[in-house]
Amino acid sequence: MESANLNFEKIWLLFQETSKQIQESDKKFQRQLEESDKKLQKHLKETDKKIRSLEKLFTGQWGKLMESLVEGDLIPLLNARGIFVNQTSQRLKKIFNNQDFEIDIVAKNGKEVVFVEVKTTLTPDDVKDFLNKLQIIKTVFPEYADNIVYGAIAYLRSESDAHLRAIRKGLFVIRATGKSASIINSEDFRPTHF
Repeated sequence: MESANLNFEKIWLLFQETSKQIQESDKKFQRQLEESDKKLQKHLKETDKKIRSLEKLFTGQWGKLMESLVEGDLIPLLNARGIFVNQTSQRLKKIFNNQDFEIDIVAKNGKEVVFVEVKTTLTPDDVKDFLNKLQIIKTVFPEYADNIVYGAIAYLRSESDAHLRAIRKGLFVIRATGKSASIINSEDFRPTHF
């Protein structure tokens, strides 16, 4: 009987020792899992940062391509509509009320100026935002205070008939179509002066 108790005691001690080892292994595994999770989170943050950087590079280059496409055709397009500009420039920038203020393309002669916003996908909010810019354009750029100012929006794709809203608000609407651009306003369109 005594040897059975010893065996039971030995078994009980072995069981307790095994239980302790399992608990230690579990804690060790949990620490390793937490360390792996931290490393994975760090790696994901670095990857997200790289993706955002590449996305910004791509969209920036795409935007410049769109602007160049529109700018290349802008003088003849506007001249055909009776706005006799002879000079264009890209990316007119200024800080106004502690905020960045940018116009994608400016077409001008001595007395008329056309400010052009270029969008790959034109939305109703883009039209609204650009109209708000045009309302204060002569305050932001006082050098154009004595000019006749027009607005134009150029786009590749329009959502929710945003291009029609722009026409109704008196903006020239320019559709970029791959090799060239064209004004889609009707021939009898009269632009708004800002």
